[in-house]
Order: sequence, then structure tokens, then C-alpha cells
Amino acid sequence: MTGKKFNDLVEIMRKLRRECPWDAEQTHESIKSATLEEAYEVVESIDDKNLEELKSELGDLLLHIVFHSVIAEQDNNFTIDEVIDSIKDKLIRRHPHVFGNVEINSNKDITRNWEAIKLSEGRNSVVEGIPKNLPELHKAFRIQEKVSKVGFDWEDKKDVWKKVEEEIQEFKNAENSGNLSEMEKEAGDILFAFVNYYRFLGINAENALRKTNEKFTKRFGYIEEKLKLENISIIDASLTEMDKYWEESKKIF
Repeated sequence: MTGKKFNDLVEIMRKLRRECPWDAEQTHESIKSATLEEAYEVVESIDDKNLEELKSELGDLLLHIVFHSVIAEQDNNFTIDEVIDSIKDKLIRRHPHVFGNVEINSNKDITRNWEAIKLSEGRNSVVEGIPKNLPELHKAFRIQEKVSKVGFDWEDKKDVWKKVEEEIQEFKNAENSGNLSEMEKEAGDILFAFVNYYRFLGINAENALRKTNEKFTKRFGYIEEKLKLENISIIDASLTEMDKYWEESKKIF
């Protein structure tokens, strides 16, 4: 049943490419930002724990996978069947403990084997393959996570925190020197060190910051709404007035 429904979706997209002027003129380039947006909407529905919305957003993301595949098919580059074969073969190849005779004793063995298999597939580096357009906090997390899988990692979180403190001091030294270029470099090192410490605690810095951004946005929106009720423009409001409602908002969000 699933196979028929999937084939129906592919046929719908093929028909749209033939008969809908808008769909017919789209390219990989023209819809790539929408593809990224759909992926973020999937993440948002997960954050909101909204399973009904997650179902819908996964459908939108699946549509984009089919859309890109049908474009490629019409350009004689590859087909949706080849896309499926590619991921199917990759999953089997990278899980020899499930589909082969490799024995593992822990999840650490699995991740180490995973990276070794990717290197055997032709990659030149453990950190190769991380998308360049990933948000930088998440990219830092993925770099650290990948190298940790092959043993390049701290052993004690106390040492990781010492590294954070070291980077903060180096930033202060750069700030005292007034060298903006050096300050920027050290600021990046602080962020990288913090991401690493959070990773050690099991926290993804990108997820944490996204939740903080959302919380701040809601709290500031509360300030704006309260000021509107008093016919005060946010532009004209004093810091004292804004702080009053900011403290109120913290009890709500």
C-alpha cells in the first residue's frame, strides 16, 4: 500500500511538471531555499511537540525530495528509484553489525565503524561532508562530534571548561589590545569552546539557542502588547517601562 501511495505522489509531480506552468519552470536552484525552509519547519514541529503538524511538514519535505528527483529525471541525470537505491545501499553498507558479520559491544563501536566506512568510501577526512551552509553553531557541534567518534576528544569535562575559561581570558587580552581582528578570532574560539562543553553535557548549542531566541521573542512581544494597551509606542517607551513588562513576561514564558 505504501509503495502505491508513493508511486501516486511521483506521478502527481510528473503531471504537474507537464501541465502546471509554475511547476514546469522550476529548477533545483529555484526551489532549494524552499527545501531548506521545509526542513526547518519539520524541526519546528518537533520542538513544538506537535505531531499532527509534524505529519504535515514531513509530507511537505517528502514532496521536495520527489520534486528534485523528477526534475533530475527529466534532465536525464537520475531517477527517484536511483535515489532510493542509493540510500538503501548506504544504510546496508554502513550497518555491517546488522546486515553483516561485524560484532559490536557499544554505540561507540557503531559510530567509530560508521566513520571508518565513510573514509573507505573515498572521503579524505573525517570532517568531510559537513554541509557548508549549516548554521555555524550546529556546524561546530558536528565537527566536534565527528572527530570525537575517532577518539579525538577530551576525557574530563573539567578540562573542557578550563578551555572555555582560557578562551575567555584570551578574548579579554585581545579586547584590551584594541585589535578588532584578534577580538573576532578569539570570540569565535569562545563560541567553539562553549559548543564543545555543551556537547560534553549532551546539549546541542543550536537547539539551545533556538529555544532562547523563541523565548526572548515571546517576552519582547509581551512588552509590545502591554505597551499598546497603554497607547505607548515601543519607540517612545522608556527602559523602565519596558523592564517592568519584561519582568512580568518572565513569569509567563
